[in-house]
Amino acid sequence: MVLLDHPSSLSPAVLPDPRVDERAARRTLRTQIARLERDLGDAVAAAFPHAVVDASDEGAAPTAGPRLLGLGELERVRDDLAERVRRARVVVAQRAELEAAGRALLEEMLRDPRRHKWVRLRAADLGERGCGAYQVRPRLGLIGMLMGWWHVKLSSGCPLPGRHPRRIGADGSPQPQARGQHGRSAAAPARAGDA
Repeated sequence: MVLLDHPSSLSPAVLPDPRVDERAARRTLRTQIARLERDLGDAVAAAFPHAVVDASDEGAAPTAGPRLLGLGELERVRDDLAERVRRARVVVAQRAELEAAGRALLEEMLRDPRRHKWVRLRAADLGERGCGAYQVRPRLGLIGMLMGWWHVKLSSGCPLPGRHPRRIGADGSPQPQARGQHGRSAAAPARAGDA
């Protein structure tokens, strides 16, 4: 019996098992895909509700059922996700610039309202929720406007819905509300004691 310490040209070649390398590559790609999906979710959440980020996968071809993706397909999924994350980050960065410019304008409006007469800045443009708006208005109405007394006023929020919806005629134009007795809308019930 001969013991060989060094492989010779006569010994069979030992080839690495290709399945082991493919498993490691799949694991690495799945880890990268999971990280990119998490980043995409964070970008969509950061943009919500003021900016719309398209997180859909337009390029995905529908399949008949579950299947195991090959390395090339996993790489394409990773590359598509990386591009969607990049686009989402651009949208978030643009929204952040818009909000920063709005906050700077609000600071200027508060510092010197006279220079910003009648300027209106929506709260949504500052990244705030709600329907409110900051507006530079004259203090005490016409007297304040004549005297140069300007201040920044925050509106109370979303307008209340109208009492009755407008009726639309056959030609598409709004029709006046039908009025009953005492000037009320015909649809409004009379209160007890009104006669």
